[in-house]
Formats: sequence, structure tokens, C-alpha cells
Amino acid sequence: MYSKIMSHGLHGIEGFTVEVEVSISSGLPSYNTVGLPDAAVKESRERVQAALKNAGFSCPAQRIIISLAPADMRKEGSLYDLAIALGLLCATEQVRNPDLMKFCVLGELALDGSVRPVNGVLPMVIDAFQRGVRNFVLPQENANEAAYIDGVNVFPVSHLREAAAFFNGRLEIKPAVHRTWVKESAGTYTNDFALIQGQFNARRAAEVAAAGGHNMMLVGTPGSGKTMLARSIPTILPDLTKEESIEITKIHSVAGTLRGTDGMITERPFRSPHHTASAPSLVGGGSKALPGEISLAHYGVLFLDEFPEFRREVLEALRQPLEDGEITVSRAVGKATYPCRFILIAAMNPCPCGNHGSKHTPCRCTENEIKRYLQRISGPMLDRIDIHAEMCEVEYEDLTNREKAESSEKIRARVNAAREIQLERFRDMNIYCNAQMSNELLQKYCAVTDDAQKLIKQVFRMRNMSARAYNRLLKVSRTIADLAASETIKAEHVAEALQYRSVITKYWGE
Repeated sequence: MYSKIMSHGLHGIEGFTVEVEVSISSGLPSYNTVGLPDAAVKESRERVQAALKNAGFSCPAQRIIISLAPADMRKEGSLYDLAIALGLLCATEQVRNPDLMKFCVLGELALDGSVRPVNGVLPMVIDAFQRGVRNFVLPQENANEAAYIDGVNVFPVSHLREAAAFFNGRLEIKPAVHRTWVKESAGTYTNDFALIQGQFNARRAAEVAAAGGHNMMLVGTPGSGKTMLARSIPTILPDLTKEESIEITKIHSVAGTLRGTDGMITERPFRSPHHTASAPSLVGGGSKALPGEISLAHYGVLFLDEFPEFRREVLEALRQPLEDGEITVSRAVGKATYPCRFILIAAMNPCPCGNHGSKHTPCRCTENEIKRYLQRISGPMLDRIDIHAEMCEVEYEDLTNREKAESSEKIRARVNAAREIQLERFRDMNIYCNAQMSNELLQKYCAVTDDAQKLIKQVFRMRNMSARAYNRLLKVSRTIADLAASETIKAEHVAEALQYRSVITKYWGE
């Protein structure tokens, strides 16, 4: 007796087709799973047999072989349980449906036969759909995220008996209602720029960073509002597009962070790991090469508070992802590549005690202590941060001023206008903002006036800038020009961009 049913697998966020073949023959009772299964797949034997028995089906006491093809691709997780159980039912003719191969089946089984949700459903459904599959049998809890994909029929099940009755034609399961993606609403955030008193330079720097997707560092004494400003940045980020939303959701689906949501992420992520975080937790890893914080922050914000307190190897691990916009996690069982285009917001004190340069509290640190503290951040890392803003201490007059500052809604409108210019500029190029421009695009879209060119040349020689710093200066200048709706980069745009690099000169030297 033989049967075959379709399922799917994942490597990172890339899917691949899995054919679940079941062969039952005479001989001593045995149950073997082949096709590079991991421990969770091997343990499906106990889950599937208990689920079949408790759901009222029989499992033959014969020689059973489960083959997961292709045999050279490693299969991980419990997502094949439901497909294996249905394959056994088909092989024993307890389920009869000639169209079974037209369905892709995913789901984990509990011992009582109920179907549990699995991770990574959205990227698997998208990949299977691109391969021609249109019908999916999925756990009830995973139906929402798959229902956002146009053209697919999602049949949600909560128990093995439901799936068997559906394929036998004794139960009608209506496809899940197709869900329409809607734009995020800034009103769901608790922070707002209107609550930030003073700090006009830092507020403007945050606006430029949000408009162009630039990395930013905030330097200031304790209590100056660095964390509050960073947590308010998501409220001024541009509207999320459907393509960005799907890509973000794919990563979070693999990581298993979609439980309890509506199935699709409609807000830009904000991730804030503690400074004791390890390199694998930040860039990704583990036995299954899962995405890390930088990928979970894709198209959103990664906030690293107390930046110099992160271990040196952790900060250096960020250098390549910041440049490439993706990270490849390699492990013994395989490797996975995840996108990680995020805005890095780093916050730090100017010295170990935090009061260096304070007008009110004297600094207790020696020059050598300050120097060692600042040297925890390498020159190449500083080069990869486009905007540096210093936040001064908030004065009493600012705190008691009853006049509200400009709200996030107004700033967001300007950011959206600037981002619309960039989306039109980079149409069909698979990039969304100025920070993602290549050197070729820099030459094409960063035309500067003669006065601006003279200013850049003067500062380039004076500060001994690297080629990377020069390119990032042009990108920030391009964003400032976009905010001003200017086609060319003028001297005032370059001057403002240079101002955002003056903090490096002040604290780290030329």
C-alpha cells in the first residue's frame, strides 16, 4: 500500500517542496522515517500514531516507511505531522481522494489528534503558490497569515478528524475569507514627538534619518531624552507598503512571533535588545539558524541603548549586515540568509559616568577613562552611522513650557513626502530609500551644485574622510534635499549633513 501527499519546508525564509510518501508492506511491525529528518521529525512517529488512535482511526501493525523527498534536503520541525497522518490514512484506504496531491498540507499534531500551529507558514505558502499550488490545508491559528496571499484557497482545520472528513468528502470546509492588507496607523504608538521638550537639533536629525532610512547615533548626558526620542522614531517613519509588510511578516513567521496577532504585521518593527545580548541573538543563529534581532527589525528600527556597553565582538558583527542589508547564518545543519535593512539608532553617554560636558554635574572620569570608553566603538562602525546628534541637558524652561512641540503626525507627513520622491526615483530597482543607494546610483542621483562641491572638497581634506564616509555624506545630503523638494543638492543641504558628523570630530577627533 502506497500514498503520496504534498507538504513544504523552509531554509531560512526560502521554501522548498516536500513530498511525503508512505509505504506499508508486510513484515515485522516497524516505523521508519527517511529523508534527513531532524529529531522533531523522527518524534512524529509517536505523535502521529497516538493521534490516529485517539481520533478513532487504525494504524496498521506492519512495516511502515515514511519518505520525505527530496532526500538530500534536511527536514526540520513538527510541521509534517498532519501530512504524514493523512498519508497513512490514504495508504490504508481510510481516506480516499484522488485529488489529494492538489493540496499542500502543514500542521503539527497533538496526541489527541488536534492540529497545532507551526512557524513559517507565510513564506511556505508564498513559495508553494509560486510553484503552482493553490490549495492549502493549514492549522486554524495559521489561516489568517496565509489568507493575505491573493489567489490561494486556505482550508483551516483544528483536528485530524476534520481533515480526514474533508478529504473523504463528508465535511465541507469553506476556504478562509481572503484578508485585505491595510496601512498601519501611527495612532497605535504610545510615544509622540509632541512630548519631547527642546532638543530641536536631535528632532531634526531624527526626521532626516526617518526620511532617508539612515542610521543615527545619539550622544548625551543621562536624562537628556535619548531613549524617549529613539522610541518616538517609529511614529514618524513612512507608511509601510504591502511588499514591505509581507517581507517583515515572513521573517516573524519563521521566528514564531506572530502568535496572537492578526496574521500580518502592519507596523514597522521596533527592537531594543539589552546590551548583554550575544552575537547570535543579534545577528541570528541557534541550532536551526533562526533570524536574530537585526532581521526582526527589518524595515524598522533597531535601538541599541548604552551602545559602548555592548561587547566588542557583538558590535563588530553588525558591520557587514549594515553594509549589505542581509545576513547569512551558517550552522552545521545548513545555512540561511535573512534580509536586515533596518535603521540603527544607537544611544550612548559621553563618558562612563555620563556627565562629561554637563553644565550642572561635574564629570568624575579621567581623560584615559573617557578615551577607553569612546574607543569601544571602532572607526569602521562610526563610518557606518550616517547621522550623529548631540543631546544637551533639558532646561527647566523647556520642561515647564506649556506650548506643545511639533507632533509626530506633522513630521510624518514631511517624511512621507520625501519618501514618495525616493520611491518614484528608485521605481523597479527593489530599493526604497536613499540609504540603500549603490555607488552607481550615487553618481546618477546625487548631482551637487558647484558651491556644494567646493564645501565637500574642503571638508573631505580637512577631516581626512574615508570613501564610505563621503558616500554616506552624499546620501544624507540627498535626503535633506528631498525634504526641501530640491532636485539638486545645494550647499545648505551639504552643510546640514556635515553638521551631523561634527559629533565624531568632537569626541573621536578628525
